[in-house]
This record gives sequence, C-alpha cells and structure tokens, in this order.
Amino acid sequence: MDPRLTEDFDPLAAEDFTSAHALYRELRGHCPVAHSNEWNGFWALLRYRDVVSALRQPDTFITSVQNVVPKVAFTGRRPPLHFDPPEHTPYRRALNPFFTERKMQSLEPAVRAITIQLLDPLIEAGGGEVCSEFTRKLPGHVFAEFFHLSPELAMSIKETTVIYNRALQEADDNLVKETSLRLYELARLIIEMRKAEPWDPAEDPTSALLEARGNDGELLPENLVLGTIRQMIVVGMIAPSVMIGCILVHLAQHPEIERQLREEPDLIPAAVEEYLRLFTPYRGFARTAKHDVEFGGRAIHKDEPIALVYASANRDEQVFENPDGFVLNRPNIDKHIAFGLGPHRCAGAPLARMMLRVTLEELLGRVKVTGLAGEVVMTRWPEWGVLSASVLLERL
Repeated sequence: MDPRLTEDFDPLAAEDFTSAHALYRELRGHCPVAHSNEWNGFWALLRYRDVVSALRQPDTFITSVQNVVPKVAFTGRRPPLHFDPPEHTPYRRALNPFFTERKMQSLEPAVRAITIQLLDPLIEAGGGEVCSEFTRKLPGHVFAEFFHLSPELAMSIKETTVIYNRALQEADDNLVKETSLRLYELARLIIEMRKAEPWDPAEDPTSALLEARGNDGELLPENLVLGTIRQMIVVGMIAPSVMIGCILVHLAQHPEIERQLREEPDLIPAAVEEYLRLFTPYRGFARTAKHDVEFGGRAIHKDEPIALVYASANRDEQVFENPDGFVLNRPNIDKHIAFGLGPHRCAGAPLARMMLRVTLEELLGRVKVTGLAGEVVMTRWPEWGVLSASVLLERL
C-alpha cells in the first residue's frame, strides 16, 4: 500500500452527539489532513484554512468527478453540483432568483402555517420523537410549497428520501441506486405536471429550468433539468431535518439558552447563525484535484477524492474562540461555511435560514423544551446530525 494512505480514522464508527467533534478536534491537532481507507479510500481536510483554500480554487478542486464522499452518483449527473463552472452556471442562474429576500418573504407565511400544523400534535402530546413527527415532515411540506406540488406527491418524495438516506447510512449501494431511480421518477412527475399545467417561470422553479438557456443559447437538456430537480430533492430534504433535530437536542440540554431565546425572540436570527456553525450538517462534500497538490505536508495525487469536512472546519479553534460552545452574536460568525463558499455555495441558504428561524419562533413561543427522553441517534457520513431524538415539551 502507498505509505501516504494510512488509516487515520474510521468514518463508519458509531457516534453520539459529541463524539465526532471530539475526534475532529483531536485530528485537527495531530492529523489535520487525514486519510481513510473506507469507500475505496479518501482524504479529509479538517482545518478551516484548508477547506476554504480548496473552495476558493474551483479551477483546481473540481466537483464534476465526485461531489460527495462516499460516491453516490450512480444514476446520472445532477446539475449544478455535479458540474464545474461555467457548465454549472446556467442552472444556478435559473434557480438563484427563487431564493431572494422578496421570495422568502412571500413564502414565509406558508412555511409558518406548515410549521404550526406539524408542531401542534407534538405540543399537545407534551413532546415525542421529533425527527419522525416533525423534522422529517417539515422539509417535504415546504418542498411542496416551493415547487407548487400536491401534498401527496411531496410526501412520496419525503418518504423516498428517508429510505435513500437510510441506504446511505447503511452503505447499501443497491438500495441507494434503487431509491435514487425512484427519486428520478418523482422528479420526472414534477416536470410532466408542470408541462401539463404551465406556470409563470418567474414564479415556478421547474418552469424556469424548462425555459432556461445554456451557454450555447439552447434550452437546457431536459435530462439535466431532471437531474437538477432530483439533486434539489435530496439536499432540500435531508440537511434541514438533521439540523433541526440537533437544535432541539441542544435546547433540551441547555435550559439557560432555551430560556434566553424564548424570553428574547429577537435573538433567534443570531442563534440560527451560531447553530449553523455549531451543527453544520455536511462533512462529506468532495472535490478532486486536477493535479497533484499538498496540504499540511501530505501529498494528494490527482484524481484522489477529498472530503471537505465543513462540520470540522466550523469548529476550528484557530478561527472560532470557544469553538464547541454556543456563543450568541459571535464577532466573526460571518466566517462560518455551513453553506460552503464560491460557485457551489448553497443556493437554498435563505430558505434554510428561514425554516430554522420560523421553527424556533413557533416552538419557543408556545412551549418550554424541558429535556430528553431516551437515546439520541446520529446520522453517519455524509451528513452529521440527529436521526432520532425524543424531546419533552411543556406548554407555556
């Protein structure tokens, strides 16, 4: 074996709510450019400066070869994440107008109504398993509103993404492929529905993609529009779910923070930013170097997959003081990279922020989060976050 390719950590090791970050803290200290032999081998950049360096060099560190560790793109290319600039640019150009402040203001009343509807049974019951009862349902309903879908189609998408994520967690490649193809079928239904019931492309993202032009002036290929919608389904469903789960567990464990945010709701937007830094749900977004590179004295060869571990970078003690603590109005909070940087920075960041803020406003406005009941179950790569947790709620 190549002596560079040591087994520095096991990404499949069982984890609890704090163990992954304890490992990353240790690795940043003595092995910040780490290697794992899992999934045919990959590198992991754990320091903030290294992750940011790769993100700021999109011409060298490309996403079109492998966009996530482990590699799960078995069933087709999905723009914009699977493409490099300038090929990815027309897809982002079509989608970006749907994530403006004006669009979020227009969407917020529906998101708030959905949030209240889903929280009511949990509040009435005095709590429960928040992931199955709330966090995994919310993105599906919001996705339906964003894409103007029927609730039934949105829930079919949600149920399929749950199976897809479980397949990723269990490294079941056959089930990953099977559910990925099912997600393509659902994305195809969205396109067919929009063709049958056209919308103003300024108001509907599917219509905008179907009418968008590529760099050659031609309509975007329909198979790649299909891939774009398929990509948005997964990114939009999984990350918010595990992220909200983390926030609720943290509030249950820190009554002083829960009380402060409940009594001073104006602090909630600042809390959302700190939670994004503290509980960043991504640790597997990948890049591939177009030529041999070096990080931290370790040689990474051309075409070797590199995981950019945002979840570690956002707790780098060289950048963030008291990195494992929750600090409201952190002076350099704008440095966090929960949504990435550069041309592939998450287009949906405004929607994610709004969903997190509205959830906290509606929850803390009506209940106290008083504790946990039972074990907290965590995801594995490529996400980091809460897969299952029972939270106790007390009506105000």
